[in-house]
Amino acid sequence: MTSQFSALLRQLRRQAQLTQDDLAARTGLSVRTIRRLESGDRANPQLDTVRLLADALGLQPRERARVLAVADGRLPVEPDPEPEAEPETQPETQPQPEPQPEPPPVVAVAPESALERRLAEAADDLAHAVGARLGREEELRRVQDPFPLPVRWQAAPEAVMDHWENICRVSPGESATALDLAGSLAEIAEVYRRVPSGRLVVLGRGGSGKSVLAARFVLDVVRARERGAAVPVVFGLGSWDPTTTGFRDWLAGQLLRDHPGLAATGGDGTTLAAALVEAGRVLPVLDGFDELAAGLHRPAIDALNATTLPLLLTSRPGEYAAVAGAAALTAAAAVRLTDLTVTDVADYLPRTARKDGGATAWDPVLAELRAHPERPACRDLRAVLTTPLMVGLARGTYSGPAGGDPAVLLDRDRFDSQHALEEHLLGSFIPSAYRDPDSRWDAEQARGWLGYLAQHLDRLGTHDLAWWQLGGALRKRTRMAVVGALAGLVVGLVGGSLVGLADLLLGGDGWIVLLTGPGLGLSIGLAAGLAHGAGLKLGGGAFEPARVQLRARGGGRRLRARFGRRLLVGVIGGVGLGVVLGLAAGAGLEPMGLTGFGFAGGFATGAGLGALAGLGWGLVAGFEAAVDVRSAVGPADLLRTSRTIVLVEFLVLGLVLGLARLLIITVALGRLELVSLPLDLVLGPVIGLVLGLSISAWGQWVVFARVWLPLTGRLPWSVAAFLDDACRRGVLRQVGAVHQFRHARLQSHLMRG
Repeated sequence: MTSQFSALLRQLRRQAQLTQDDLAARTGLSVRTIRRLESGDRANPQLDTVRLLADALGLQPRERARVLAVADGRLPVEPDPEPEAEPETQPETQPQPEPQPEPPPVVAVAPESALERRLAEAADDLAHAVGARLGREEELRRVQDPFPLPVRWQAAPEAVMDHWENICRVSPGESATALDLAGSLAEIAEVYRRVPSGRLVVLGRGGSGKSVLAARFVLDVVRARERGAAVPVVFGLGSWDPTTTGFRDWLAGQLLRDHPGLAATGGDGTTLAAALVEAGRVLPVLDGFDELAAGLHRPAIDALNATTLPLLLTSRPGEYAAVAGAAALTAAAAVRLTDLTVTDVADYLPRTARKDGGATAWDPVLAELRAHPERPACRDLRAVLTTPLMVGLARGTYSGPAGGDPAVLLDRDRFDSQHALEEHLLGSFIPSAYRDPDSRWDAEQARGWLGYLAQHLDRLGTHDLAWWQLGGALRKRTRMAVVGALAGLVVGLVGGSLVGLADLLLGGDGWIVLLTGPGLGLSIGLAAGLAHGAGLKLGGGAFEPARVQLRARGGGRRLRARFGRRLLVGVIGGVGLGVVLGLAAGAGLEPMGLTGFGFAGGFATGAGLGALAGLGWGLVAGFEAAVDVRSAVGPADLLRTSRTIVLVEFLVLGLVLGLARLLIITVALGRLELVSLPLDLVLGPVIGLVLGLSISAWGQWVVFARVWLPLTGRLPWSVAAFLDDACRRGVLRQVGAVHQFRHARLQSHLMRG
């Protein structure tokens, strides 16, 4: 950035009577970026950044063209010709035109930097992925079938909003008038653009359409955005703990979870996700302020107020008003969703139901609501059908081919209150969703499994159903015991069978299997359980889904970040294995085939193999490279990727361990033990796979979601297929790499049983 351009930007900002904070808020850039642009520290302004600055400064076409010409490296635009001087004979009383100030000098600058181009490309790829995912989600939710339910809003009470002067970003001493913020679903992006601060809060009671509105906002903004502009992304606030994680760090982490391609380096050693957030290229759409854990609402507001990032936030009125009275979201306007009317419902529900002689089952019910609004049954049903959630549940229960008669909703003997009607609709949703005679799962079974998932999420304190956390609600000791038992069973059966077979082929009686099988199972089981516990304690990539690809050349940053902890996990597991092998050797048993060396030999063998396993697992991190940014990873995609990574990494690692053990035995005994060949070359990869099951996300999926939880009846045997089917039936929704219940009220209802 030349000093001339820096001076020009600074001059234009001062002419507009804006501070650097004001300009940052209007553009969505960080104050640090504005400061660097004006000081000349940032040498190559991106064209889209310059356009944002021009818009925020309110430049006239001629000024705007000149500034863009400078940023684009073209010659400055010639100024308009000055008006000719008036003839001297003109009367002196004729007002003379005021002299125009000379335009500031401008010169061409270098094109945008490689980093800025990369950020622009990453933002465009992110926009594509976000738009594609939300478009599919809108189809699954049948939002457009046959047309979207009306979602309207009005300005919220002044008590929950900041001063209009702050919202409108006027200069000190100036006043501002209230903005017209009323609108409907198709106008959400336009209404947001009316707010100079770029901060809008959407309030609405449960089921009023806040999430649908947030998705529509993202889709509308994505479709109209220019290259490199900020990308609106929906973030579920329920997973944020503002007391432990900064807002920008949390945003970057959520982006990495759902878009693993953003893990690539974006400059200064940071990820692309962090670089996009820092550069103001992500517009956070924060859904579910009310879903934050108790006691975190005020810290969350304080953290948001510490930034000037534009954002859109949704919340139930009560939770937001409880903190907004003392500390409203700085510079944020607020709107409140209004209820659906009987006319809205009458226009919608009949068009979702089958026709019978030109009429539908909904017609007499709706006619009754209009004709007798004072009757208690009509009053309760009218109150229930004021939210899109309840209207959607009513549609799902009574509008389908096998739906019942909705007239039952007016039966006062069955439903004596609004609450009873709502509970009926919530309780009828699962049977209605699974009443398909060709359904793979029975409605009662599905309800039990969904109830367990709801309780699982409640114990974890989140709304995000992640497949790699399905065993996370179990106690640590239970998890270690299950992992150890399964690992020991597999290795004991395979190892004992191989040793027994080898012994028979060499002329033995095969009874060695009675000693080898249990010994191997106990040894590996204990090692796997300890490795699992170490992984829970130390992390290092354990139990995190693989969001990478294996390439010949990976990333040194990932190697540095994970090598030490992965090595330590292997050492701890190896110590456990060594203790068991040593005790077995001391008792005269040699489950790993190293005879004559007692406890020291067994312990050294186990500890050495564990350390080698940790070393190999740590080094593999250097071959893990980020995937493409455009690959919007869903739960199934992430599961397949994780499975491939674990199988490749740990099977190869197991083979290396087997060969290493064969070498140890050969050197220690001075001869090659033929009986060890099948044990090492076949059982080695099996042991490696068992270790992978013990300390990987995919392993936890197999152990708990595919074995333990189905075995105990808490989940079906085909969990992945069940979750996908629940999405198609409208029970769950896919949010990036995780699932969520379609509605928080449905989750609460299922959790209560």
